[in-house]
Amino acid sequence: MSTLFTPHTVRSLTIPNRIWMAAMCQYSAAPEGETVGAPTDWHFAHLAARATGGIGLIITEATAVSPEGRISPYDLGIWNDTQVDAFRRITAFLKTQGTVPGIQLAHAGRKASTERTWVDRGRQISPDEPYGWQPVGPSAVPFSESSTTPDELGEEQIAEIVRQFADGARRALAAGFEVAEIHGAHGYLIHQFLSPHSNRRTDRYGGSFEGRTRFALEVVEAVRAVWPQELPVFFRISATDWLTENPADDREGWTTDDSVRFAKELQARGVDLMDVSSGGIAPDARIESGPGYQVPFAERIRTEAGMPVAAVGLITEPAQAQEIIGSGRADAVLLGRELLRNPYWARQAADRLGGEVAVPVQYHRA
Repeated sequence: MSTLFTPHTVRSLTIPNRIWMAAMCQYSAAPEGETVGAPTDWHFAHLAARATGGIGLIITEATAVSPEGRISPYDLGIWNDTQVDAFRRITAFLKTQGTVPGIQLAHAGRKASTERTWVDRGRQISPDEPYGWQPVGPSAVPFSESSTTPDELGEEQIAEIVRQFADGARRALAAGFEVAEIHGAHGYLIHQFLSPHSNRRTDRYGGSFEGRTRFALEVVEAVRAVWPQELPVFFRISATDWLTENPADDREGWTTDDSVRFAKELQARGVDLMDVSSGGIAPDARIESGPGYQVPFAERIRTEAGMPVAAVGLITEPAQAQEIIGSGRADAVLLGRELLRNPYWARQAADRLGGEVAVPVQYHRA
């Protein structure tokens, strides 16, 4: 059988195959009221369809640990019990299909308070507009020339956000999730602390590699402390900012060397797998994209840090995914847009490659 369809065990949790769904924002939650940030029928249908399609692990979209941590007013959240109750319906259904439910815990930092991507191309909503609020960050450095300048976080505020991540993890467990992924990529708050492009601090949360990684490691330690030892914690990273490693760009950023070094620190604190992406810290960074363009970053972290990884980025063909897993370049593939186009990609890949994924009994025919 193709290795793409073999189980993957992390701690005491067994994920039935190596085809996983990446977190993708839907911008479809209520922006205000009693159900603010809670998943809706849309989220249920969206995630349930991929579960019936045979996906081994589904990671929900970036789910904010506080109202101010949302990317947009329409993001999911995990800061109150109403949200927990709404998530339970989804996680329970995913489990009936043999799919492991995972959640991505997030804080958008300076990239918060934006419109939905299909409205004004996701422009940032100013604090004095309806549904807008003041973003925060490691430093008072805006994402772009048109972005709101964030307030620089004080150390007490940093400690409070660390607590919010831990509280979010507790609620996620109560909601039925079995994998907690910490979002440290794509230019959001944790990534903003990691990268010298956005972190200009001179205190213990800035400057050196140790200073810039301090906040991320505090979040990891806080989440791992409340998450059951038998269940895994993942970390999503942007392996590179596409700045320092671009000869045509003289700006300093987070690099693949940094990611390899950081992976060892994460492992030492109980992180089980790195979900390897890239970019997001600068709007004008030149990204070299193409089929599987981020897989080499995952492969390098797996090889040099000895850390399990999931690969992402324009993985669209079953044979391509099988090569990534079969050759040992990654432990799993995370599909994004391809699963939006085709919820039954895993079933079709199994037919093509001679593997098996779970099929709902309602779909069986003699």
